[in-house]
Amino acid sequence: MSQSLKFSCADFTFPLLPHAKVLDLLQLLEIKGVDLGIFQDRSHHYPSDILRDPKAAARKLGKELQSRQLEAADVFLQTGAEPPIAAANDPCADIRKQNRASLTGMIDFCNELGATHLTGLPGVLHADVATEDDRQRAIEETAWRVEACRKAGISYAIEPHVGSILADPESTLRFLEAVPGLTLTLDYGHFIYQGMSNDSVHCLLPHASHFHARGGAKGALQSTVKDNTIDFAAVLKGLAQANYQGWICLEYVWVDWEGCNRTDNISETLLLRQKLLELASR
Repeated sequence: MSQSLKFSCADFTFPLLPHAKVLDLLQLLEIKGVDLGIFQDRSHHYPSDILRDPKAAARKLGKELQSRQLEAADVFLQTGAEPPIAAANDPCADIRKQNRASLTGMIDFCNELGATHLTGLPGVLHADVATEDDRQRAIEETAWRVEACRKAGISYAIEPHVGSILADPESTLRFLEAVPGLTLTLDYGHFIYQGMSNDSVHCLLPHASHFHARGGAKGALQSTVKDNTIDFAAVLKGLAQANYQGWICLEYVWVDWEGCNRTDNISETLLLRQKLLELASR
């Protein structure tokens, strides 16, 4: 199953470092791609700042990447500090309108930067809102994003996650069927954490355009490589069968949520890369 792997790492893996130092570290670790987290109020770069002048922001960041021989593997847009804030399927029409404006500006940012992959969140369930209404709004807004990105030559993906309207493979598959052209930024950890089997998640691999890799186990959204129960051998086999051409992001995070601040991210990033390389060489 020998296959070539293309590794990126998230800048939000190392949130305590200034962004320039994060990029220096990725270069030192000989990682070629960077996943840029553009999260309102909780990342190195906020959407509200970038959207004042998306092209100028992209030119500045592009020079910083180029000087370190780094490539933008993914731009991950989150318009709220937490998934329920300014969610894609927010019941408020004004918020959804602002989200569309943010997405349009982020497309300009991506095009100027030379990034061809954009990730967003699918939406959440809202109190006092019918589940089907929440789902339908999510479908409509995601379909709009897919088409806007397609016109600009960008692949748009959503990340199904704990706490979202897509917290299991079955609902994710139904959502993909409802939104032609949609792809996934796939992280098995969100499913394995809930006690789901690896086999139940494999059906999503053909829909992945980006992949988040980190250790995970039942009850542990993020674990050490030693404690990991995600079947990365099967994942790599499935990706190869799907002719996956995208990046594999080594996406350990450091955030006070679901215990995701209890790992040594440098060590675990290196250990996971080595494990994936060994599996790919078999």
